[in-house]
Amino acid sequence: MPNPILPLWEYIPDGEPRVFGDRVYLYGSHDRVACQDFCDYKLKVWSAPVNDLNNWQCHGVSFRTRDGAEHKSDTAEWTDRELYAPDCVTNHGKYYLYTYIVGSKGCVSVSDTPEGPFTLLSRYEYDEADAGDDGIYNDAGVLVDDDGRVYVYYGFTESHMNELDGESMYKVIKGSHKRPVIPDTEDIPEEQRFFEASSPRKIGDTYYLIYSPRKGSRLAYATSDSPTGPFAYRGYIIDNGVDYPGGNDHGSVCCINGQWYIFYHRMTNNTIMSRRACVEKIEILPDGTIPPVEMTSLGFEDALDPYKITPAEIACVLRGGCFVTERDAFVRPVVNITAGAVLGYKYFDFGEDNSDNTMLVCLKTRGQGTVCKVDVTADDADSGEVLGTVDIGTADGVYKARIKKLTGRHAVFFRAYHTVEGWVKPSFDNKPLFELEEFVFMK
Repeated sequence: MPNPILPLWEYIPDGEPRVFGDRVYLYGSHDRVACQDFCDYKLKVWSAPVNDLNNWQCHGVSFRTRDGAEHKSDTAEWTDRELYAPDCVTNHGKYYLYTYIVGSKGCVSVSDTPEGPFTLLSRYEYDEADAGDDGIYNDAGVLVDDDGRVYVYYGFTESHMNELDGESMYKVIKGSHKRPVIPDTEDIPEEQRFFEASSPRKIGDTYYLIYSPRKGSRLAYATSDSPTGPFAYRGYIIDNGVDYPGGNDHGSVCCINGQWYIFYHRMTNNTIMSRRACVEKIEILPDGTIPPVEMTSLGFEDALDPYKITPAEIACVLRGGCFVTERDAFVRPVVNITAGAVLGYKYFDFGEDNSDNTMLVCLKTRGQGTVCKVDVTADDADSGEVLGTVDIGTADGVYKARIKKLTGRHAVFFRAYHTVEGWVKPSFDNKPLFELEEFVFMK
């Protein structure tokens, strides 16, 4: 699956990927389309076979704080607030779901299967002296270590951790509270300081804590040789605000069939909500370093096929104020495409067929009552070769142009600009020129 990796109508941010058996499971929040608030009153679980990462299956609602049609509230005794950023681990042959409930005491639920549904086990139990983060356990991430000891990492603007009783999985061991787990002093740059989104992993003998820093739209990571820290900042893995409408980020790393990935999310609907799950391949070097990776349209693919229809919404570059929005369950175009806007897609494999010097590109658009032009550029949005130009009319339709043919692997960018009687204007009162729904290249 290209990015986003789930069906394009689904909005799952804050993804925690876990491999259980022969499937990879994605536990995350659930955003509501066109909502002005983060998250929902329900959690859903998706999974895919580790050998078929293009075949994701929805297992339905796993947990609720408000009654649904077929699933009553699991937390009616104490809260009906929104569910944020869950995590799931296995122990004792069962699966434990850790749920952060905004403004409320969090809880642990249990299931015999990784997909749930999960049955409430208990709220966290702790002495007040061990209740970091006001006892809410914001964005709790859980680590079951090789020796069976269990640790929970959490916090908002400050990193916390506790050890949990491994038998109950919800009782906090007295005296185990530590803060901050990641050093947090004024002399440390804000792009390194902890904000939220704790996600622990043990890779080899090294403990990793993936988190969202205070500045930027990044996922950073810190490492330690002990599960109790302290953790030292090592760098960042991905930035979802590079050439794209950014916002918070939350995710983690996962090894699937020997390949490491970073799971993260991107924003839509011109908000910092309506977030969708994405993934990129990463590499973990022998010294434990994770080199930063760029956002792409690839997801689990090695390359996109330019000769198949590409939905506009899988753009990994959106500059100049354009954004993806949901018109309905079937159509999510890129809208607000004004003069100078850039849409980018990484990467296509055009093959090695050298029989022709040109190819056709077809753009399916919704008109905005304005004629304009779109330059098609390869490799770099600003300095790459312009392969050709598509004239876009005022009405809905498919507009095409013959452009220079590519071979091999390339990023492709579309840059829009306005024309009035042959004179190219850099701006036209910031008027939207067209909406892009999909496109295709043809030999």
